[in-house]
Amino acid sequence: MTSAVARLAARSRTGLAAGLHRVRGGLMLAVQAGVAAALAWFVAHDVIGRPMPFFAPIAAVITLASSVGQRARRTAELVLGVAIGIGIGDALILLIGTGPWQIGLVVLLAILVATAVGGGTPLVVQSASSAVLVATLTSNTGLPWTRFFDALVGGGVGLVVMTVLLPLNPLNVVKRAADPALRALAEGLHEVAAGLADRDPEQIQLALARLRAAETAFAAFATAGTAASENVAFAPARWRTRGALAQYVDGAKEVTYALRNVRVLIRRVGTALGDEEKLPEVLATAVGLLGDAVDLLRAEWAKGAEPIAARERALRAVTEAAKAYDEGVGFSGGVVVAQIRSTATDLLRAAGVDFAEAPRLVRRAAGWHNRPRANRRPGRRPPAPGHA
Repeated sequence: MTSAVARLAARSRTGLAAGLHRVRGGLMLAVQAGVAAALAWFVAHDVIGRPMPFFAPIAAVITLASSVGQRARRTAELVLGVAIGIGIGDALILLIGTGPWQIGLVVLLAILVATAVGGGTPLVVQSASSAVLVATLTSNTGLPWTRFFDALVGGGVGLVVMTVLLPLNPLNVVKRAADPALRALAEGLHEVAAGLADRDPEQIQLALARLRAAETAFAAFATAGTAASENVAFAPARWRTRGALAQYVDGAKEVTYALRNVRVLIRRVGTALGDEEKLPEVLATAVGLLGDAVDLLRAEWAKGAEPIAARERALRAVTEAAKAYDEGVGFSGGVVVAQIRSTATDLLRAAGVDFAEAPRLVRRAAGWHNRPRANRRPGRRPPAPGHA
């Protein structure tokens, strides 16, 4: 009973800590949205003199809250969506009046028109919601163009708040997105290393499943990089973060390539274990070193330091993997070595090594740099497939 209570208390503390972490992460965005909504109403109502400019704060909040990246484009979609919704809503309500079926028809047509002009989700949603508001609430609030103007004011205020008054720190945003992705990759590699050492196929499959699930974290990392780049470009107060931010933005794609190579590696390890193929112990060591390299990359990026240690650890992984040829490997083992090299190449590029220089460093670490290419035949040390 006591142990059950202790476990429940521990879970409660963990859940509370996670909730507080999420609140801290979203606090600045909430403040931005609140300030933008208030300013949008003030500008449209008190400065410009619009009697009921409810589209202004709506547009300001949508510009901030629903536009994690590509805010300029989405603000344009927002305004166009408002125009489509207002235009269709006003026209149809004038012709056919109001009522349940009229609202349904207005929404249907607004979505079809937004889709026809090639709009994304923000444009389609805003067209439909604007049409609903026009059909239900705006029969006596002025000419259609005034509501479009309100949306334009709100979108503009949102952009000013985001870029000038209260710009988010793009480096913090991308760090929060990168951390779970890099942790998942490092933990997956360490799990595979342990499974290789123990020749445990279940542990290998579990690691593969977890890395497949981590795809969303890597997508969030890429999206955060796009948003951060846009933010720092438009926010002069954040220009000083461009150097550290560039490491994340430039490395995100290469880290995603590393994830894909690691998944290929894991599947081949599973095949080798299923075939009871010989897998030298140095392969487990090499995979573990790749996991260390990812951990070091995460730490060095977080400090804004040049990721020298991560590069060194990735190259050590290649050197260890090359020793497997001396002990003897089968077909699957050779593919594992190749994927270790490919992953190391991706990590080197993520760590800032020139695109062409990375494979040269990998060949040198594997002991291939002095060997004529004609001698690299499948019967000897097979060359790594792919870009490594």
